[in-house]
Amino acid sequence: MKKILVANRGEIALRIMRTCREMGIQTVAVYSEADRQALHVKYADEAYCIGAPPSNQSYLLGEKIIEVAQKSGSEGIHPGYGFLSENPKFAKMVKDAGLIFIGPEPESMEIMGSKIAAKEAAYKYNVPLVPGLKEAITDIEQAKQKAIEIGFPVLIKASAGGGGKGMRIVHKIEEFEESMQRAQSEALNAFGDDAVFIEKYVASPRHIEIQVLGDKHGNIVYLFERECSVQRRHQKVIEEAPSSILTPEIRKAMGECAVNVAKSVNYVGAGTVEFLLDENLNFYFLEMNTRLQVEHPVTEMITGIDLVKEQINIARGNPLSFTQNDLKINGHSIEIRVYAEDPCNNFLPDIGTLQVYKRPQGSGIRVDDGFEQGMQIPIYYDPMIAKLITYAPTREEAIEKMIRAIDEYQIIGVQTTLGFCKFVMQHEAFRTGKFDTHFVQHYFKPEFLQQSLNEDEKEVLALLSDILTKNHNSTKTPENPPVQNTVSKWQKNRKVY
Repeated sequence: MKKILVANRGEIALRIMRTCREMGIQTVAVYSEADRQALHVKYADEAYCIGAPPSNQSYLLGEKIIEVAQKSGSEGIHPGYGFLSENPKFAKMVKDAGLIFIGPEPESMEIMGSKIAAKEAAYKYNVPLVPGLKEAITDIEQAKQKAIEIGFPVLIKASAGGGGKGMRIVHKIEEFEESMQRAQSEALNAFGDDAVFIEKYVASPRHIEIQVLGDKHGNIVYLFERECSVQRRHQKVIEEAPSSILTPEIRKAMGECAVNVAKSVNYVGAGTVEFLLDENLNFYFLEMNTRLQVEHPVTEMITGIDLVKEQINIARGNPLSFTQNDLKINGHSIEIRVYAEDPCNNFLPDIGTLQVYKRPQGSGIRVDDGFEQGMQIPIYYDPMIAKLITYAPTREEAIEKMIRAIDEYQIIGVQTTLGFCKFVMQHEAFRTGKFDTHFVQHYFKPEFLQQSLNEDEKEVLALLSDILTKNHNSTKTPENPPVQNTVSKWQKNRKVY
């Protein structure tokens, strides 16, 4: 492949394009009308507008994206994460169009896209499962009887989706019927399918996931684990690698189970096998994500392997360039997701203009983002501004480096999760590794972040914001030619349509 279309936007599109450039591969961007000035559009060699701002009128238009790929002479399509990345129908359309889908086979995606089918596949390889139903269910009375057999508390969970939608924890039989009705209604609205499954609820779980890579020659390896237990609304905010709690024996057992899950569907490409870990360090298969994960940088930092490069080489038909025995953990890495959200208001999304936006710098600090000062946070998409990653020889040093990086990250114009993430880094439960997925409800209160500024401080911040915004806008005048006029040969011939 000499030209790849990246069917995504923002930081992940940029991250993929940078690896492509290092590999001598040209890139094609697609964008909605809301993203016309986005950084991934400016960075690509070619860029094509594919529709209106809402994702169902742009980034979810598989046929339109394939049409652009063919028009631009692209040989492959990288879906990133989100949007069409786990859509088996789109993957098949790409293949049927004679293009290379940089990801797993549609059949693998289809099986792992269904939580019930995924558990059935894992069960055949003796991968530990949380006690519960092996099939989806819609009848409330039958479901109630199954819940009694499993034993309360139980978890009702949508079969067709994730992200916390269609999920209810039920502690006693009297709550079951109403909880099931609500879970089914939410699942139907979100995924068009009201089928759910029921399993034993693990009260104090850790969320541990294993990165796997498989090639087209039958080789599958695991690249150790990521700890993803600090969450809000069942969605991750902070991830790290390796986990502070796993022993080498448990790590090996989980890794081998992850490989078996991948083998159960003849998996090709990068994927992530997710597990729940209980307070006794028993682990249970949760699901498999058939794509690149948001938090993949922490794995890259501790292994030294570029996962996007591996994805592309696997799609080219190359065997893995390393074996399981070649892999080892070096140091510790932490990632925080910098969302445009207000932690003091139940983490609700915030929109606005980045009046001040300055990234932290220094050794062991990586920022994956898709914004710059003066840009607006679109209302149409996920509110993540950036991923801030630190790397150090030890976990303690990685935490201290993250605190320093958070302090140096300047964002004015929207509320962000930076303050919350600093709170986590400084909390004893996190620093000692004694936490689970209930960290937010156990330890966090909005008032911890509500620091009152006096009027003088507010005036200084407002003045600084005004000055910096004016300076940024002045660079667009004729007296100050755009930076793109002086960029490298990669940009000189780029085309925007």
